[in-house]
Amino acid sequence: MTYSRPTRPYPAPTSPFLMHQRWQYLLFAHWPISPSLLRPLIPSSLTLDTFKDAAYIAIVPFTMSNIRLRRCPSIPGTSAFHELNVRTYVTHHNKPGVWFFSLDAHHRLAVAVARRWFHLNYKFARISLQHQDQSIHYTSTRPDQSAQFIAQYQPTSDPTPSSPNSFEHFLTERYCLYTTNKQNQLFRGEIDHDPWPLQSASAQIHSNTMLQPLHLTLPDTQPLLHYSQSIDVRIWPLQRVE
Repeated sequence: MTYSRPTRPYPAPTSPFLMHQRWQYLLFAHWPISPSLLRPLIPSSLTLDTFKDAAYIAIVPFTMSNIRLRRCPSIPGTSAFHELNVRTYVTHHNKPGVWFFSLDAHHRLAVAVARRWFHLNYKFARISLQHQDQSIHYTSTRPDQSAQFIAQYQPTSDPTPSSPNSFEHFLTERYCLYTTNKQNQLFRGEIDHDPWPLQSASAQIHSNTMLQPLHLTLPDTQPLLHYSQSIDVRIWPLQRVE
C-alpha cells in the first residue's frame, strides 16, 4: 500500500516499508537561529532550509510504542521507549527533510542498532515521562551529564492539521531524514504518516542544555510550541543519495 496526501511535498515510496512506530505525547519546541551558526554543522551536500530567511532548531521530546518490523508482531522489551531529538531542517535537490544533531533514547539496544544501521547520532539517556492531570512531565539526562532536558508541557487547543505552505507545515510536515556514515556518504530515510494533528501548547522548561555539545546558545525568546497526542509512522530503509 502507498500513501499520498496533499500535505506531502512528494509521493511516498512505492516499495514496502521496513518498520512501524507510534509516536505519542510529542512536543515540538522551536527556536529561530541564525543560518550562519548552523551552516558549519550541516554537511556541504545539504542545503539549510529556512523560512523567511530564518533557520530553526527544535527540541522534540516524545515516547515511542508499537515498534515492530513490517508484518511482524512487536517484540516485548524492544517495542517501546522514550526519545528526545535535537533537529533542524535541510533540503537536497529540493527534497525537504530533517537533519538530527542528536537523538537521546532510554533504550541501549535501540541506540546501538540505530547508530550502526541508520547512521544516526543516538545517545543513551535516562528518560522519564509521567502524566499529571493534563500535563506531561519529561526528564532526560545523559549519564555523563553532558546534556539535560527537564520540562512540563500540555496542549492548549483542539487538534488540527497545518495548512499547506504555512509556517507550522514547514516545521512539522517532513517526510524524510538525512544522515551520513563514517565515510561522509549521504543517505536519505523516508517516512510516512497522516498529517500531524497539531495542538497549541504551553511549557515550563526547567533545564535545557541539549545544545551545549554543539556549542550553540538558544536565543532569549520563548519557543514556538506545538503538541501532538499520537501518530502512526511507517519507516523505509536508508537509501544512498548520489
